[in-house]
Amino acid sequence: MKMTDVRFWIEHALLPQGWVRDVRLQVSAGRIVGVMPGAVPEHGDVRLKIGVPGLGNLHSHAFQRGMAGLAEIGGASGDSFWTWRELMYTFLHRLDPDSFQAIAEQAYMEMLEAGFTRVGEFHYLHHQPDGARYDRPAEMSARVAAAAHATGIGLTLLPVFYAHADFGGAPPNPAQRRLIHDVDGFARLLDDASRAVASLGDAVLGIAPHSLRAVTPEELNVLVPLTAGPVHIHIAEQTREVDACLAWSSQRPVQWLYDHAPVDARWCLVHATHVDPAEVAAMVASQAVVGLCPITEANLGDGIFPMQAFAQAGGRFGVGSDSNVLIDAAEELRLLEYGQRLVARGRNVLARGDGVSSGRWLYQGALDGAAQALGGEAGLVVGASADLVELDAGHAAMTARSGDAWLDSWLFAARRGAVKAVWRAGRQVVSEGRHRHREAIAARYAAVLHKVLGA
Repeated sequence: MKMTDVRFWIEHALLPQGWVRDVRLQVSAGRIVGVMPGAVPEHGDVRLKIGVPGLGNLHSHAFQRGMAGLAEIGGASGDSFWTWRELMYTFLHRLDPDSFQAIAEQAYMEMLEAGFTRVGEFHYLHHQPDGARYDRPAEMSARVAAAAHATGIGLTLLPVFYAHADFGGAPPNPAQRRLIHDVDGFARLLDDASRAVASLGDAVLGIAPHSLRAVTPEELNVLVPLTAGPVHIHIAEQTREVDACLAWSSQRPVQWLYDHAPVDARWCLVHATHVDPAEVAAMVASQAVVGLCPITEANLGDGIFPMQAFAQAGGRFGVGSDSNVLIDAAEELRLLEYGQRLVARGRNVLARGDGVSSGRWLYQGALDGAAQALGGEAGLVVGASADLVELDAGHAAMTARSGDAWLDSWLFAARRGAVKAVWRAGRQVVSEGRHRHREAIAARYAAVLHKVLGA
């Protein structure tokens, strides 16, 4: 996406210090180079009524957007994450590079319309359906980059290393053949992926050991130094995973990770649903980000992360759309708070302090955490990408409100429709709630799904 120079004048802007009136943002080459409160609007300014920073989506499997809603049928012996995973593998094997890209474009378009302006793509679909390598090692990573370019979303690409079916280096099963690498092959993939994202301008390349089930201790030690970028890992999502890790190592997953890996602020621990107080303390102390995906975690029946204790200790967090069963930035934050309210049987349980807005606390925390986990700067500050969301001042939920009440009303009362416009790197990608290429992207997506699903 071509970076651009532009001036914004925002009547009410959410800056790191709070809501500020009459702010001019000067943008050059897609980045903010000046922030001037108390400015008078000038000819040529792009004028916004209510402007907030775009939110990072720190965990996505874009292709799963195409199977959203197809796993909502119960089984005679019960249903779980593990039965859902079998359907996911079946869907995954039907995708070629073109269909994969079309589905990713649909997902990224919907993210932008919802207020997400950068995505962390936890990307593990690497090979052909029979497991054979593409001629280009990063063919499918290049399709992720192409989808980001087509939609305009910021990209943090996280190629996934996946080598084993379970703890202790168990051999992969046939359903996983499109995912599997050895360390040398993965290093070649990373090298090619760096070329695939180079043309995007501000893309970030990290790494994602899939999980402790999929990588051995020896492999993990070799993988982490391969990049200076973010390191993301699935961990402790399911009780079955915790039990299997205990059987393998006599330690819980997060406990094992902190005893055997250099976990620090560049790490993102995705889900971490089933953790004990000692593990919570370790995560907080390391300054790692916990990647929470409340919609997916609810959909899969994972459980509820102990967010109250984590938040009270000063833990860092962000949210992600994960399986993309529903893409809605506000809903992720709303469900994060509501889950904790159900556990605590109280209201406004995460925001601490008299008079603290839950919406502001959730949004600011997720904004900061996602920026850290995705390798960027948070907020409307000099040096950050000019990623802006304009909330619709005319929306019914925004009526007769101001300041933090706008965030509270967007997250808890507005549903979709409150996001009026979105700019990514200074370029407008959403207007009146619709992506500028919505019709073409949606048409490609529909054609692909009819082919893939045989409808």
